[in-house]
Amino acid sequence: MEVIAIQKSALDGMKNELKALLELTENATQKYTPIFNEEQWLDNQEVCLMMNITKRTLQTYKDKGLLPYSRLNRKNYYKRSDVQALLKAGQPYNTI
Repeated sequence: MEVIAIQKSALDGMKNELKALLELTENATQKYTPIFNEEQWLDNQEVCLMMNITKRTLQTYKDKGLLPYSRLNRKNYYKRSDVQALLKAGQPYNTI
């Protein structure tokens, strides 16, 4: 095990910088929190199961702009209300 000694002032400076970074992160994500709290978001698998469609059909809906989605960390999410609206309108394509 390696032991590294640093001055207390340097440690305090790092703590302050970390606190400032945490504060910036919290402030940046705070404006998005209400969006995720007021709406339930579904991933690809949940949408396919809910609509009883294949992943390819889901891709077609996305390509044609029939089902809006948001991308977060290379993963797609869909608002439950958008999926329900598409179901209510009737699925535009048959999966067979």
